[in-house]
Amino acid sequence: MIQAFVAAEDARFFHHKGIDMLSIIRAFMKNLQAGTIVQGGSTITQQVAKSLFLTPRKSYIRKLREAILAYRINTYLKKYEILNLYLNHIYLGHGTYGIEAASQRYFGKSAEKLTLPEAALLGGLPKAPSRYSPYLHTERARMRRSYVLNRMAEDGYITEEERTITIEMPIVLEDAEKREKLAPYFTENVRRYIQKRYGTDVLYREGLEVYTTLDVAMQKAAKAAIKKGLRELDKREGYRGVLKKIPQEEFDSFLEEQAGIMEQKPLAAGQIVEALVTVIDSENKSVELRIGPHRGVMLLKHMSWARTPNPKIAYNAATVKDPADVLHAGDVIETRILNVDDGEEGKLLHLALEQDPEVQGALLCMDTKTGKIRAMIGGRDYKKSEFNRATQARRQPGSAFKPFIYTAAFDKGMTPSTIIMDNPIIYRDTLKDSFWKPQNFEQKFYGPTLLRTGLIKSRNLVTIKILKDIGIDYAADYVANLGIKSPLTRDLSMALGTSGITLREMVGAFGVFANNGKRAEPYFIKRIVDRTGHVLEEYEPVIEQVIDPRIAYITSHLLQKVVQGGTGWRVRALGRPVAGKTGTTNDLKDAWFLGFTPSLVAGVWVGFDDLRPLGKYETGSRAASPLFLYFMKEALAGTSIEFFTPPKGVVFAKIDPKTGLLAKPDSKKSVFECFLEGTAPTKYATEDSESKEEGFFRDDLDMLQPDSEKEKWPE
Repeated sequence: MIQAFVAAEDARFFHHKGIDMLSIIRAFMKNLQAGTIVQGGSTITQQVAKSLFLTPRKSYIRKLREAILAYRINTYLKKYEILNLYLNHIYLGHGTYGIEAASQRYFGKSAEKLTLPEAALLGGLPKAPSRYSPYLHTERARMRRSYVLNRMAEDGYITEEERTITIEMPIVLEDAEKREKLAPYFTENVRRYIQKRYGTDVLYREGLEVYTTLDVAMQKAAKAAIKKGLRELDKREGYRGVLKKIPQEEFDSFLEEQAGIMEQKPLAAGQIVEALVTVIDSENKSVELRIGPHRGVMLLKHMSWARTPNPKIAYNAATVKDPADVLHAGDVIETRILNVDDGEEGKLLHLALEQDPEVQGALLCMDTKTGKIRAMIGGRDYKKSEFNRATQARRQPGSAFKPFIYTAAFDKGMTPSTIIMDNPIIYRDTLKDSFWKPQNFEQKFYGPTLLRTGLIKSRNLVTIKILKDIGIDYAADYVANLGIKSPLTRDLSMALGTSGITLREMVGAFGVFANNGKRAEPYFIKRIVDRTGHVLEEYEPVIEQVIDPRIAYITSHLLQKVVQGGTGWRVRALGRPVAGKTGTTNDLKDAWFLGFTPSLVAGVWVGFDDLRPLGKYETGSRAASPLFLYFMKEALAGTSIEFFTPPKGVVFAKIDPKTGLLAKPDSKKSVFECFLEGTAPTKYATEDSESKEEGFFRDDLDMLQPDSEKEKWPE
């Protein structure tokens, strides 16, 4: 490597004293002929001086300063110390500084393992990294490599035979675009932060060590959960069709091309690959396929989901009965390899039909006690979209916002036993001269409803009336105190989560419930250190008590009930105490699930970037909560079960779930509910108990819908 760079950039490096007068005179004559600066004549030492101390602006004054600095550097440092600085600072294209970064980027290995043709290729890049990029300009890169090899032969570093053989070798690069990264959205978040705070030069040239909060195991679990959940959702909506169709006369060329690719990446179970349909066997309900030189078979049960999308048909109303209804010979389709059998006639692949989802998803996990972000997925595929939906996208959280309204109500004197009338209401918008008729998701009305029931069952009308009672401004300020910084729509629709909020904000706010009312500011960088060991910054967790721990526990207790018997019931499969809330927006455009244990809080969002509906029945419960479940199962595997511990000042009472009054000892329909000390009900429910006897009752008869649309509505 050293020989390649010296031969290409500064043949007399080991002999001159930092400046090479012969090169300077030669460059001066060429510049004089051209009438402008076209050649610099810089030595490697001068390039070190320029990169560390000077600007890249071309001028004779700068060249003079560069020469003086180079001479002094050469006086104080040994040649290999100068090379160390040079080879670890030089820009080599595609965002890489230094030979180690470039070696990993171009060849996928450490610089110490580079071969002669690889070293010569890198040695030719400093002159013009973009112009000679092997990814962008292969022929130019090959010619530049040949130049470096010729110079190495002239200087006696390699033999003539080595030069001749190496020049003929093809350029083989690491396919960096296809190389899968562990946490691209997370690392891009880190990169953007450092670049914004410290600048590009510090980011790329100061040899920074960045210590982050990422947990590798949790990140892998998050990635797998998003991948699995989005594919399941996508299949429920039907099959969009084959990738392409190939005429029979082109079968052989297509399979030969596939075979060439497979030589570099052998097939294995679990891989998703393109396959060519060759025969449809309707009698045996199967499909014969080819993947390169290998045969494949797909049974009907592994493609039965592939009905034609129809928004008028429920998600489970139709399945494929015959493979011929979907596929034909010559179709190229996406398949998953279930397993591989080795036989006398070669490999037989057992396949299942797949398709690349269009829907997007995001997942963010945070440590409740410290605010450390442990896992982050900002979208389905970073290579296709770098937009981070966990931190940059503001989407409506729908019912996932409701716990904030209920918590604010508890802090203002209401209790889980407070009764609100769930009945038809209508509001007039005087600004738009229109009417708003909110409804529950089920389009039913349930009459007198306990607050605990309103949250567990996610009743829209109850939440709206709570917001009306406690005040919009009070609720908005309360939510901001929990960590929601996005602008909120200050009207009654705020109760239904109509304001755009980021997933990161939602996760941080739900963390308050899990952390006994303390807000831990989410963070992702623990420490940044430069090459000299100087600590640029070290983050100390910011923890602040923002609400009463007793109030936080009451909300957490109710959110556990959401999982046990409400819209979050799918998460019960986690098999340990967990609290959470689903969220679904109008027309099923967004699906959310926010959940937590005492130590971890995580949020999932699912939706389309273009605001298309997700599909029939694709609520937060069905579309988002399974992804949370998949993630948490792996994230918590092997950890001890934790329980939510009530703080001092919280009491439990056995109440009647309809009236909110104390339940009789022999009641079979009673539930245990928690209250602030001194606020639990004191009267017992009787058969003729009326809701008005106890609690914060609101009749709202004045808001009942009148018989005629022409009557004047209260504003």
